[in-house]
Amino acid sequence: MSAALNDASAHGDADAPRARLIDTAGLETALQAFADARHWQPYHTPKNLAMALSVEVAELVEIFQWQTDAEAQAVMQTNEARHVEQELADIAMYLVRLSSVLGVDLNRAVAEKLVMNAQKYPAPQA
Repeated sequence: MSAALNDASAHGDADAPRARLIDTAGLETALQAFADARHWQPYHTPKNLAMALSVEVAELVEIFQWQTDAEAQAVMQTNEARHVEQELADIAMYLVRLSSVLGVDLNRAVAEKLVMNAQKYPAPQA
């Protein structure tokens, strides 16, 4: 878990102050400008963006499809490293664009989900 996330939040304290975990504002602006310049607004519907996101995730999965766990762990030391980076970038861009189009505050959603996960899967007590 990120060092930026304070200890109380990591353990599921819903009242704990939350650090800004992700900052997508600049990316949202850049992606909006990119889409605007190409007149892509009619195509950037939630359905289309969700499908495009799914395709990009599938392209990432394809890289690992027939690898052993050891090969997958070492992928960034192979000639596939750049391909992995590009697919992760595509995934991030579509995720941020989809959340923007839907009006979802991704930082808030992630912070809330981390708290929910901490409550659902508590860390073992020492």
